[in-house]
Amino acid sequence: MSEQATARPWVLHVDLDQFIAAVEILRRPDLAGLPVIVGGRGDPTERAVVSTASYEARAFGVGSGMPLRIAARKIPDAVLLPVDAPAYTAASEEVMATLRSHPGAVVQVLGWDEAFVGVRTADPEGTARVLQAEVLARTALHCSVGIGDTLVRAKNATDFGKPRGVFRLTAENWLEVLGDRPTIALWGIGTKISRRLETLGIRTVRELATADTAALAAEFGPKMGPWYRTLGRGEGSATVDDTPWVPRGHGRETTFQTDVTDPAELDRVARALADDVLAEIAADGRPVVGVGLKVRYAPFLTKTFTRRIPQTSEREPVIAAILALVGRLEERPVRLLGVRAEMAMPDDAREGHTPTRGGW
Repeated sequence: MSEQATARPWVLHVDLDQFIAAVEILRRPDLAGLPVIVGGRGDPTERAVVSTASYEARAFGVGSGMPLRIAARKIPDAVLLPVDAPAYTAASEEVMATLRSHPGAVVQVLGWDEAFVGVRTADPEGTARVLQAEVLARTALHCSVGIGDTLVRAKNATDFGKPRGVFRLTAENWLEVLGDRPTIALWGIGTKISRRLETLGIRTVRELATADTAALAAEFGPKMGPWYRTLGRGEGSATVDDTPWVPRGHGRETTFQTDVTDPAELDRVARALADDVLAEIAADGRPVVGVGLKVRYAPFLTKTFTRRIPQTSEREPVIAAILALVGRLEERPVRLLGVRAEMAMPDDAREGHTPTRGGW
């Protein structure tokens, strides 16, 4: 039977292995095999979190989002490096260009280090290996590839292929592979949702796949409840969409090295963050329709505030709305402050349309 006769659509999820650490190791080959931790300015005495850790560092329990000082405590002889976003962006663009150059591939970028690739093939494993080889040849970076008949299955399959491997999840083996695993193993379900599912007696993927939709809707709402059951079954879209992503808004935040209690200082920082955000929004050329403020009180309580504003492209109304949110802060030490502005989306002009909110 010919390739053309047996070919069918597949979704491949390409995920670069320890991407940020790998980029740093390419720049400094002497770091290969060492526990490398990238985060903040690379200084564990400052407030910052781990952006990524090499596999050698992960073996000690270091992971993304961990405070840098704790990571350094776990591995006293680790190599600590500052985040270099431009370098990672450049490396990512090379990878995505490589994927797009594959004949017939449709590429949907998810972030610096991952993308869905839609292909039509009779041999998805063979295609995955070709993509791995093409990425390695052009960028010297290794990747893992998940294969699926839906986006959800391809994304979850990648975890079983890491590092540098290939794994396939389809309707045929979904529950065999994932059925007895906890719901938090699924893409799209985090700690909070998994805990709420447990209150319904749903602990495993299999239990979620067969859960009562009415009970899920009562707990999570008429849209999200049934959607979680869909995730449990690995179902959903099988279409890779390469439409360029249009951001809902832009945000900036800063972590103070010493807790701030002075309202005037909080105002000053909020203004500075807002200026950076408005510069990004000006580049997008769309008016602002809402603002948001994120605050993390000491020691680690995080709250967010949002406010709709009349559509505007002027600076002052946006600054005033943000400062009004700052005025709502409690009188307690602040360790982090963030500012966000939401923009009008291309389809917001439809009468009666209410834009959905973005977030941090």
